[in-house]
Amino acid sequence: MAGVNILYILIVLLYCLSVALYFIDYIHKNQKVKKMAFWLLSIVWVMQILFMILRYIEFERLPIMTSFEAMFVYAWMIVTVSMVVNVMFRTDFLVFFLNLVGFTVVVIGLLVPAGDISPELRELFVFEMLMIHVGILLVAYAVFTVSSVFSLLYLIQHQMLKSRKPNSRISRLGNLPMLERNSFFAAVTGIPLMLIGLILGVIWTYISFDTIPWLDPKIVTSFMVVGSYGLYVFYYQFRKERGYRMVRLNLVSFLILLVNYFLSSSFSSFHIW
Repeated sequence: MAGVNILYILIVLLYCLSVALYFIDYIHKNQKVKKMAFWLLSIVWVMQILFMILRYIEFERLPIMTSFEAMFVYAWMIVTVSMVVNVMFRTDFLVFFLNLVGFTVVVIGLLVPAGDISPELRELFVFEMLMIHVGILLVAYAVFTVSSVFSLLYLIQHQMLKSRKPNSRISRLGNLPMLERNSFFAAVTGIPLMLIGLILGVIWTYISFDTIPWLDPKIVTSFMVVGSYGLYVFYYQFRKERGYRMVRLNLVSFLILLVNYFLSSSFSSFHIW
């Protein structure tokens, strides 16, 4: 059923967006972002129920008989628990990681025996997973680029102020705290997108090649990007580091991203971009 296929892809996309928003809320304590993440999660929960109903109608049995269906029901239970925790206990850290696990389970469900799912539908799932993987990573790259631009403007502004020479362009760049906050916000937004894109990419690689080349330059540098930006966020948010050193760390992270995008693909055994 084409409708079931489209519904599954929508579940993956909305779940991905919800997880990203929960991560942003965990870092920034933004009630509007948290509310949006919760409503997206609620939509995912309803769509998961609809998916199971459609499976029941199509195969005329309870949709818990195959490994694929068992993984899907398990993911639905995780979503249910995370929604209850979100409403009753308001434990942001637990909610974020519960949904990260749930999202991973939804995607990993494509790896297990699918039972009644046709080979054609499975191939379509895999292809669309690749498209989502590419799209999410491109968005993450764009967001990290925005972060680096703010950091670069910070450096320019810093040097202008340090020289103590009057310059009418200083006010047009924005003040240093604002530039630093915007750079951090963009980096925080990019990390969950990059991480989710990598999860999808690793699973797609395993489905397509029956193995995961962990030492491939593209995979190694991709995780280096996540690690570098993660270190930046850790020092900014939890160590309360600010200023010139943090901006330089952000730009170093972006240089690693450029290596990942432009150079590692030339030496990768399976990536063409």
